[in-house]
Amino acid sequence: MQRTLTFPAVSFRAAVRWLDGRSLPPPSPHWPLRALALAALALTAAPLAYLGARALGVGADGLAYLVDARTLGVVWNSVALTAAVVLTASLIGVPFAWLTSRADLPLRRLWLILGLLPLVIPSYIGALTCIWVFGPRGLLAGWLRPLGVESLPPLYGFTGAWLAISLFSYPYVVLPVRAALLNLDPALEESAHSLGLSRWAVFWRVTLPQLRPALAAGGLLAALYTLSDFGAVALMRYNAFTRVIYSQYTGSLDRSRAALLAIMLVALTLGALVLARRAAAAGRGYRAGVGAQRAARPARLGHWRVPALLFCGLLVGMGVIVPVGVLASWTRLEAGAALDWTTPLLNSLGASGATALAAALAALPLAWLAARSGAALDRRLFQASFLGNGLPSVVVALALVFITANLLPGLYQTLPVLVLGYATRFLPLSVSATYSALAQINPRLEEAGRGLGLRPWQVMARITAPLARAGILGGAALVFLNAMKELPTTLLLAPTGYTTLATRIWTAQQEVNFAQVGAPALLLVAASALSLALILKQER
Repeated sequence: MQRTLTFPAVSFRAAVRWLDGRSLPPPSPHWPLRALALAALALTAAPLAYLGARALGVGADGLAYLVDARTLGVVWNSVALTAAVVLTASLIGVPFAWLTSRADLPLRRLWLILGLLPLVIPSYIGALTCIWVFGPRGLLAGWLRPLGVESLPPLYGFTGAWLAISLFSYPYVVLPVRAALLNLDPALEESAHSLGLSRWAVFWRVTLPQLRPALAAGGLLAALYTLSDFGAVALMRYNAFTRVIYSQYTGSLDRSRAALLAIMLVALTLGALVLARRAAAAGRGYRAGVGAQRAARPARLGHWRVPALLFCGLLVGMGVIVPVGVLASWTRLEAGAALDWTTPLLNSLGASGATALAAALAALPLAWLAARSGAALDRRLFQASFLGNGLPSVVVALALVFITANLLPGLYQTLPVLVLGYATRFLPLSVSATYSALAQINPRLEEAGRGLGLRPWQVMARITAPLARAGILGGAALVFLNAMKELPTTLLLAPTGYTTLATRIWTAQQEVNFAQVGAPALLLVAASALSLALILKQER
């Protein structure tokens, strides 16, 4: 109320002073933060500006390329793969979230931690291990050969890409759905039971409709992960957008076609955002708040306990045990070789750490304005900051390559540009976590600091940032986790000779030298697991 009454008074005094020829009142104290937020968003918007400039220079041949049968085939491949992965991730994620939150599953906390570990395994490592185990002449085929099975069906193409991405994207559905299940009011389900509905009827008619917003959010994350994935589709030789764009960029002198495909990929990503928003809005009529005064009693699995344990064991086995086991076996093959993994590890840690720090600093003004300012401009800035999460890595990398090569040649293929590419993609992760932390801080604490004579920047440094430390560190850890695994941005933007764990893994698999994949892959998984542990600690 105080903010609403103050604004018209300030506007009236400004008009009177202007009529009297006197100076205007000083600018709002929010404008320094807005300037920082606008600077961060300008860097995020650079890929879109690049794509727009490329599109304006495309002639009739480029427009004909858009409606070519092969281009439309790439669109269909990407749409089909995304739909299949989202459906599979939902069919896996919802039961797993329910079992680890609302059922009397034995050791359900352990199953939850193990089930979330696929988040730290990059899709290209998962695809490599799937090929090694489930390929036509993989380990499984060797085990079945005494039974008369000479080879398994081919894994490449749609089947392999769908399997690899689904196994490592279902945790994106588990996290929001499990949070929603924990916040549901158990009285609604108990009332349905008292009316004579069976357990399955209660789930389908009461529980599942309330999960619609969370399921939409998880499905959106899985869809964005699929659309932006490069490693799995490249290894499985599936012509989705990211693989074709990378091939056009590296193998063709005319890079305008790569830009056109990138525009189509951005449009497809925006379409996924719109569909997810509509799906989430369809569930707003259901109550799914945090008003429950007591936790729901765990449902008894009864004779379903053994199938539930088999389901969880199969997920953990295929998503964690098989990849880690294969990587460990590859590591033993190179145990006697004198290979240097220190430099790639330090490079990965350095670039990812710098990105986490840059994203945390850039996210702070954006999140603070959204949490503390009621201006519509600040809300728009906050919403626009999530644009980078909808831009695939290949698109961001292509834009920064074009901008630095043509406008800033001194920065071309330098470490700051690589960090900028990471930060452009993963800034929304830090913004979201920081905003959640700031929203829980009482503004009166900051007002008390200003009342004691502290300047705005001192209030933020001495009061706001320490209180929001958990959210800021959690967001930075999430950025670090994703930057460690990032492949296409690193391939296109890394300085010459700057080898990371991701690029070392990619080079070794291209040379069909799996013995040199094991150690860097295990190091990458271990470093990513540490960041996941930090995230879980901050949430606790």
